[in-house]
Amino acid sequence: MKNTWKRIIGACCFAGVMTGAYAGNELENQVLKTMKTATQFMMDKVSYNGGFVWDYLPDLSRSWGELEAKRTMAWVQPPGTPGMGHLLLDVYHATGDEYYYEAAKKVAYALIWGQLECGGWNYVFDFAGENSLKDWYATVGKNAWRLEEFQHYYGNATFDDGGTMMAAKFLLRMYVEKNDPTFRPALDKCIDFVLKSQYPVGGWPQRYPLMYDHPFRGKSDYSSFVTMNDDVIPEATEFLMQCYQALGRTDLKEPVLRAMYLMITLQQGLPYAGWADQYFLEDLKPAHGRSYEPRSVNTGTTARAIRLLLQYYQLTGDTRFLSGIPNAIDFLESMKLPAEEAAKWRRKTKSEEEILVPRFVHPETGQPQYVHRKGSNVTNGTYYIDQNIEKTIVHYSSVYTVNPSALRRNLEEVKKIPLEELTSNSPFTQNKLVPLDKYYTGVRGKVDDATIKQTIKSLNKDGYWPSLLRSVSNVYKPCPEQPVSESKDFAETMVGDEFDTSCYYATEEIPCISVSVYIQNMIRLAMYLENNK
Repeated sequence: MKNTWKRIIGACCFAGVMTGAYAGNELENQVLKTMKTATQFMMDKVSYNGGFVWDYLPDLSRSWGELEAKRTMAWVQPPGTPGMGHLLLDVYHATGDEYYYEAAKKVAYALIWGQLECGGWNYVFDFAGENSLKDWYATVGKNAWRLEEFQHYYGNATFDDGGTMMAAKFLLRMYVEKNDPTFRPALDKCIDFVLKSQYPVGGWPQRYPLMYDHPFRGKSDYSSFVTMNDDVIPEATEFLMQCYQALGRTDLKEPVLRAMYLMITLQQGLPYAGWADQYFLEDLKPAHGRSYEPRSVNTGTTARAIRLLLQYYQLTGDTRFLSGIPNAIDFLESMKLPAEEAAKWRRKTKSEEEILVPRFVHPETGQPQYVHRKGSNVTNGTYYIDQNIEKTIVHYSSVYTVNPSALRRNLEEVKKIPLEELTSNSPFTQNKLVPLDKYYTGVRGKVDDATIKQTIKSLNKDGYWPSLLRSVSNVYKPCPEQPVSESKDFAETMVGDEFDTSCYYATEEIPCISVSVYIQNMIRLAMYLENNK
């Protein structure tokens, strides 16, 4: 799972909103000046028509999202364009400065430009037009060995990696901010997209409108399967719930509940009572995903599903959401790796309560499924599965760390909460519109003056926070057809040979302009303002 946005910003809300221009002490004024300078640079110099990718060389000659991007492209995957929009709207709330609202509008207009007719978004869109995007898919995307989702141009929208739902939530926030009718048509298209793409059983495919035109490595196209991976079900459910609470769309309650109760159905039976990443629609049994995502019960997905069911119980008070959790925790505990196997793994647990478990568990036999690869690029490389924990791929861990004891405590703590208190803040118990949180991004705790001063000081004379490029990629060049290779030279690397366009960790210090660094620093400065109101 690649939830980049949550890794970057955390999940805490600020409290309160400033309604006028901020007038404070000298440090506060320096904070405001720094925020404005950095944002003007990002909006005026870095963005393309209000759209953003993830990282840029200082001269803007190269840029990257999950892969290298054309200058005319905008990335929808977090942090990308929706991440910038959410941040700008939050800074508007923290400062009361209309400049940030106007900047957020520019980002919203960019997303509306990139919104597909179906109402959702692809991972990326290109202001140069569809032919330019198709060219990118036929070159950079096609050669990205480990990023198989970019090797085929579908032309439809995706729920994967949270991009579509993050963009949809941003447009919802923009609409309810001032009830600006400019944003209502695009928002309605988002809602319609989520409703039309929902299966009768309650889940969603990875991509929509449905397409089946990319069977891969002898397996059927997985993009139509009922998808849990990357929080497809909870993200779509949360968006509809936010529309229900903020717009008064009572018609959305039924599809929300249908999706929530599907989580109970998708749990597998004993003894492997967990959840899968994908399910065949016809029987709701675990299905395959990409070459390195075998048909399995996924322990990482199971841990996330347990936490999700606890949330759904707190929203509804329905104990059916709790009934399968003990079996799921038992399953996780039963998969604890023997000491001799755990000793072979490249990383250790952080506490005595944590255990190492195989990520992919065969749904019928319970055998671990460890993922390996051989070859060096898209034409000669293959992924394969065995029971050898050593020398597995590094870009998607075959082992997961979980704390079953903590999950049991969480379950017991939730069960102790009185029912009336449990559901008191649920949108389902309110008979009125429930405002959205004013802040989407955030960090926990306070920030000290020394940190703020260093943040201000580190903004360079050009107006951005310089950082080092975390990931880089080979420049695209055509990959010749080659026979399948048995080489293991790239078995444990992020990238293959010179023809592989997948990003890899930079081995040298390359200066860059980072969207995530900008977001982090802006959150820190906004938090300072919030704490000093």
